[in-house]
Amino acid sequence: MHDEFALDPELLYLNHAGVAPWPRRTARAVTAFAEENIHRGAADYPQWMTVEKRLRERLARLVDADGVDDIALVKNTSEGLSLIAYGVDWEPGDNVVINDREFPSNRMVWESLAGRFGVEVRDVSLDDGDTPEQAIVEAMDDRTRLLPVSAVQYGNGLRMDLGRLGAACEAHGTLFCVDAIQALGARRFSAREIGAHFVTADGHKWMLGPEGVGVLYVSAAVRPHLNLTQYGWHMAEAMGEYERHDWLPATSARRFEAGSPNSLGVHALDASLSLLEEIGMDQVEGRVLALSAHLLERIDAEPQLESVTPGDPERHAGIVTFRVADAEPAALLKALRAEGIACAARGGGIRFSAHFYQDEAQLDRAVDRVLALRGKQ
Repeated sequence: MHDEFALDPELLYLNHAGVAPWPRRTARAVTAFAEENIHRGAADYPQWMTVEKRLRERLARLVDADGVDDIALVKNTSEGLSLIAYGVDWEPGDNVVINDREFPSNRMVWESLAGRFGVEVRDVSLDDGDTPEQAIVEAMDDRTRLLPVSAVQYGNGLRMDLGRLGAACEAHGTLFCVDAIQALGARRFSAREIGAHFVTADGHKWMLGPEGVGVLYVSAAVRPHLNLTQYGWHMAEAMGEYERHDWLPATSARRFEAGSPNSLGVHALDASLSLLEEIGMDQVEGRVLALSAHLLERIDAEPQLESVTPGDPERHAGIVTFRVADAEPAALLKALRAEGIACAARGGGIRFSAHFYQDEAQLDRAVDRVLALRGKQ
């Protein structure tokens, strides 16, 4: 499957936690869709809907939903989180528990609630408990209306114990919302096993798709109770019956899709997920974890490097962040990019994120360059 990736040989790509490169099949799908539009316009629109249906099925399998009715297509993770945050019927005195490691999108939307609905936002440090989950659970009570959390923290790569958090939500009668953008496509995931009510993620990271299309999972139990904040022809139960005036929202998660889909993005993401399905998420996860383990071992062996990412296999996924002695992360990142190493500065250090199709030798070359550049920025 390495032939699926045509990266410039002068480029070492270790930024799948940022924006991933496309497989060849995804580029072919986009090219074919563009050619179809040039020559036939939307004459074959029913076939586009077939691809859209297939993508929903792939996403349902990826998140382990009960079925496609649980799946909505959204532009990005932020849109998914906003649909949730502004769909809940909040009451004064409700609270939301967030934490200090979250990406801004999974903080800002919840913080915005305080001024409008009187929601208390409890911001906890994950260092305040014996475990990160304990710090969160101890901040919850019976007025905790919703708990949002990232499956894997974007900065230090910490993998959260979602099963424990889901159990705490069940005990408190709390809605459980998971930002899975750093997990889907890198590790196996089950919305049902963890008791998630909501899961959302963009397709452009570990799912190897384009920006502009993502997934929103909403469980059947809460779907009818989430207020709608967007309206349009695509969310009607009788979609396509344009002259009807007695419309009702779809009973499926399509009720959260107001207008026309991103058909180009749908074709692209469908192609990308077909690759992950062919390989199998067991094998993908195995390789991602093996690469992370190798990188963590290499970092531990170098006195000038210090891992920020937990070494426990149950505590990380594909992200490995590390500090470099005598190096300022932003300056070192600039130097690494100049050397053709695509990575990021996050969590107080340098973040590498390798995917299944890469190998340990590439990671060693990247670490060698880090050591060679240390102190030279």
